[in-house]
Formats: sequence, structure tokens, C-alpha cells
Amino acid sequence: MNRRNFFQQATLGTAAIVSPENSVTALAIDVSPFKLGLSTYSYWHFKTPKVAIETVIDEAARMNIEGVDILHRQMDNEDNGYLQKLKRHAFVNGVDLICLSIHQSFVTPDAVERQKNIDHTLHCIELAYKMGIPSVRLNSGRWNTIKSFDELMAKRGVEPILPGYTEDDGFKWCIDSIEKCLAKAAECGVMLALENHWGLTSTPEGLLRIRKAIDSPWLGVLLDTGNFLEDPYTKLEKVAPIANFVQAKTYYGGGEWYTLDLDYKRIVNILRQANYKGYIALEFEGKEAAETGVRKSVAMLREAMKA
Repeated sequence: MNRRNFFQQATLGTAAIVSPENSVTALAIDVSPFKLGLSTYSYWHFKTPKVAIETVIDEAARMNIEGVDILHRQMDNEDNGYLQKLKRHAFVNGVDLICLSIHQSFVTPDAVERQKNIDHTLHCIELAYKMGIPSVRLNSGRWNTIKSFDELMAKRGVEPILPGYTEDDGFKWCIDSIEKCLAKAAECGVMLALENHWGLTSTPEGLLRIRKAIDSPWLGVLLDTGNFLEDPYTKLEKVAPIANFVQAKTYYGGGEWYTLDLDYKRIVNILRQANYKGYIALEFEGKEAAETGVRKSVAMLREAMKA
């Protein structure tokens, strides 16, 4: 059989197997639109000695998890040698580095302080670029009128606006600051994923206000399932259609600051209805030992993600 005849026969064989009436079904069998990720934060909640990023990559590989979301503050350092070591370690273990979760706040009347946070964001975009990471988690920031994060969580993430200013001021500062980061994001090919964290983005309306004000393909949205504390499903439905990355919180052993009883089959269905096709990255935030809490969470998410 010559090469041409081989391909003709192969084509005929394929046509016999995948006929017009079942071709769509054949292509769709057991194909999930989602990939599972693992946040390094799952192993370190700022309260215990740091767990090495390499250790989390190893764990992801053992559990056949496709990607790792790196918490910037969990990194050992920012030397290029260390960055390339992480990139190589992920590659040889068959794991993608999918997000660099960083912290910044643009909600301040102090222009010098805002510029510090802009500079920090630009620097972290460069770090992500060097590691081959395609997205950076972005925060709007908050008013910081409640200094203690533990107290903020006790108040369900709600804090007063800084005296003498308005919510509109906060949104303007945030929008202007993000816009100053977009050229670097485009240059490096790193999407900025604005999270529904605390402060201005603690509601869908606040998150969408910022996203709609900035017309750039380099600003996306990170949907955290655990940061809408009241009526979460209605709020998740509002954000899911524009989500580019999802972090999924779980709370085995009770949450570090609060516990939500989230129905992940329902959440996955919301994402599916919104035509979301990206990563769902686990952020285990329970008090149970990570070694068991993460594995329980992974099993639960995989069950929920089944088509």
C-alpha cells in the first residue's frame, strides 16, 4: 500500500466509525472543558513555616493535576536562577505553571503609595514572564480602615470608606493604576486576572465596574468561589460569563477564617452554563492537614467536574 492509498483507507475507516449522525457525540465523549489546578497557598496559610513551591509541584504531579498556581509571597526569593529552577521543575514533572498570585492595593489617596503598588505589579509581571506563567492574580485593594485581616474577616470583609473620600475615588484610583500596568502585560503576554478579593471587588457589581471600564484583552477576571460570603451562587452566576481563571476554596477541618458549605456540582454547572473552559485551581483553606485536606478536595472537585 502506497502513502496515498494508506491515507485514503484511513479516511474511509474513520468515516465508517464517525458517521455524520454520531460525529459530534464521538468528539465530545468524556471531554471536560476544565483543567484542575493546585494553588501553593493550599499548603501554606501564612501561619506556618513556608512549604516549598517545589514540594507543591511534586504533590500536583503525584495527583495528576495539570497546573500549579504560585503564591508570590510563598516563593523563596526572586533570583533568576530560582525562577528558572521552578520552571524546569514543573516541566520535568509534567506540570504547567498557570498563575502567579500577587498582592497589591490601589485604593489609597497617596499617589506615591499607588505608584509603589503599580511598580510591584510591573515587577511581578516580569517574574511571571520569566517563569512562563500566562496570568497574574490582581487585587483592587481595600480601604484599609480595618488594619487587622482577622478583624476584617470577622466583619465579613466589610469595612468603612476612608473618611473624606468616596467609593468613586477608590474606583478611579484602581482603574487608573491598572491601566498603567497593561502595556507591560501586553509586552510580556501575561494576562492580569482581577479577583473578587476584598475591598472594591468584594461584590460582582464592583468587580464588573472595573472590568467594564478598561477595554483591554490583557485584563481578565479571576473568580474565587470562596470570596462571596453571602448568596454565593447568584453572585457567581453574574461573574462566571467573564471569568478567565477560577480558584476553588475548600474548608476541610473548618476554615482558617470562615467556612462555606459550597455545592461544587452546582458551581461547576454554573461555569459550564457560562461556557467557561479554563483552569479550576484548588485553594484549600481548611485547618485539616494539607496532606489529607488537599487530597479530599481534589477527589471532590474531580467528581464535581465530571461531564
